[in-house]
Amino acid sequence: MPVFDHEALRATIAANAATVQTNARPESLVTAALAAGEGRLTADGALAVTTGIFTGLSPKDKFIVSDALTRDKVWWDNSAAMSEAHFEALLADFVAATAGRDLNRQDLSAGSNPAQRFGVTVFTETAWHALFIQNLLIREAATGPQMTILPLPSFAADPERHGTRNGTVIALDMTRRLVLIGGTAYAGEIKKSVFSLFNFHAPLSNVLPMHCSANVGATGDVALFFGLSGTGKTTLSNDPARPLIGDDEHGWSDSGVFNLEGGCYAKTINLSATAEPEIHAATRRFATVLENVTIGTDGQPDYADGARTENTRAAYPLEALPSIAPGSVGGAPQTVIFLTADAFGVLPPIARLTPEQAAYHFLSGYTAKVAGTERGITEPTATLLSARLARTGSATWLINPGWTGGAYGTGRRIDIATTRRLLAAALSGELAAAPVRTDPNFGFSVPTAITGLAPELLDPRRSWADPAAYDAMATKLVGMFEANFRKFEPRAAAAE
Repeated sequence: MPVFDHEALRATIAANAATVQTNARPESLVTAALAAGEGRLTADGALAVTTGIFTGLSPKDKFIVSDALTRDKVWWDNSAAMSEAHFEALLADFVAATAGRDLNRQDLSAGSNPAQRFGVTVFTETAWHALFIQNLLIREAATGPQMTILPLPSFAADPERHGTRNGTVIALDMTRRLVLIGGTAYAGEIKKSVFSLFNFHAPLSNVLPMHCSANVGATGDVALFFGLSGTGKTTLSNDPARPLIGDDEHGWSDSGVFNLEGGCYAKTINLSATAEPEIHAATRRFATVLENVTIGTDGQPDYADGARTENTRAAYPLEALPSIAPGSVGGAPQTVIFLTADAFGVLPPIARLTPEQAAYHFLSGYTAKVAGTERGITEPTATLLSARLARTGSATWLINPGWTGGAYGTGRRIDIATTRRLLAAALSGELAAAPVRTDPNFGFSVPTAITGLAPELLDPRRSWADPAAYDAMATKLVGMFEANFRKFEPRAAAAE
């Protein structure tokens, strides 16, 4: 298969444009954004912007080109296909839409391990989107395999001509590593498209792509934190005593764990300077991008205000944090944490998983919010995870910062101090000799005693006032997990 000429495409886009600002520095991008009315400065110098009608990802408008490479490798039940002809028409129209525009070009890279590094060039029509992606990726060009991403919020797709549902489109050509984003200003689409390309290509090179946080202890012990949005992986992985490898997207190769990115994209709703001091401080630095955060008349962010969206975000480089791992790399993980926000009040706050149970919960979405299954998770990825866990002997834990004493609405949320105590016990190895019981619903091992925690907390059935009500809810949740997993069973059986 011939190598696609990314430089030729980039040169065409640049020739079409009225002007192109290439690799502008943060101060220049902030100045340009303010001059264009794209946002406002907070009292501390962060750039606050809004993203219009889209305040989150648009998964139903995401398409993958179906071609010789992807046809038998993409899980099409969970991904919308776009024909090669439709993508060619879309690409031609995107390039034509750059004519006469003032564009920003950022030449960046993804992958802190040089052996798995991609060059990523992003053209944007707003300065703030350029600043956003500069904050989140590695701020240097790379000569390895290339990606080109063209986000044009002003572009409206034509469903008849382009094969889309409406005017919004996120189209990925995995073979040529091209991404076209139109009709949405939500910057998370740019970030997520980089991981989507990596998520497809990495397993082909025996690298496990992971949506997780990672940090490293004083002895070099690496920990991974898997979790859907809002389960606490960013908060729990930010620990001054354990330098951060990365916040959200990683690879696990034969040489260890590496960060895909060079920044963090943290949720800020109800962000607390007391509970999350490092993240809170990072949101108050110059050139941090605040998405959809309410800013008061005094220029201060109001992180408790979710009127526009609960999905308020901050994008800042890793260097904004006080404790980061050199090179954003680490060895093979000794501890793997699956974070689950159990709104049913059934799962224990901590449980030990076998590699097989870890793969099950990975595929299931590792959360009792069963409908939130990770988009794009496929059998090869889960198989890679199981193999690496079995080979390295990594201790794998399910930690639940969700509800106890009842389901959402009647129970209470497990507080962050308790969750941090559970995490510390898992990371320190103190649970290796702890007494355990076998959970009757899911079969994993549950510690029955942890210093400083009430025994009834570790057994959720004991925390409910009505044990029979707990049993009924547990039966319901097990049924939901089983129903959710049926879609994976053919692939799981083929992988055995």
